[in-house]
Amino acid sequence: MTTNGQERIFLSASIPLPSRNPQYFATADVIAIRDAVRALIIVTLESDYQLVFGGHPAITPMIRMQLTQSAASGANRVVLYQSRYFASSFPPDNSAFTQVCLIDEVPNDRTASLSRMREEMLRGSFRAGLFIGGMEGVEDEYALFTRLHPGVPAYPIASTGAAAARIYSQDGRLQQVHPELQNELSYLSLMRVLLRQSRHRGTPRAP
Repeated sequence: MTTNGQERIFLSASIPLPSRNPQYFATADVIAIRDAVRALIIVTLESDYQLVFGGHPAITPMIRMQLTQSAASGANRVVLYQSRYFASSFPPDNSAFTQVCLIDEVPNDRTASLSRMREEMLRGSFRAGLFIGGMEGVEDEYALFTRLHPGVPAYPIASTGAAAARIYSQDGRLQQVHPELQNELSYLSLMRVLLRQSRHRGTPRAP
């Protein structure tokens, strides 16, 4: 699926909190998470992709800031998804995005509301999925992405730690085929290589 001729890239990312599951926080590299997200936005803008992501209090401001600093127009390049379940705590940064998809909540059910939003967010087809840092939500989105889009490249950036590193460590084939997900710390180069490679992995197909 394309929008105005733009191929879509999915981003799943967050910064682990010390108050949550310590297995994510213990390995998270906050600087690497920030740099990887920033690099993906730069490549999105320079390559005319469209980035799709679910709003997160730590990630949304990063993306908004990078779009603000960019000389390229990002108005049609980023699509932000949010569940109305969290409407009372939407960050002010949301107002900077021209494409915001608000998904109706499941009343009084946080888990079901998130599931509904993720299913809507991942409709259609994607060129690739990038998974950066994160907690259980990133692992859930990786599982859903790979189920809905079999054969579409899904890249956990293991060097950012946390959920991405856990996903990578559990997949021997990924470790064999993509050691750069663990070893490459020049994220701008890494994002360019991964998205260029994804062009040769077949045409993404809708679920």
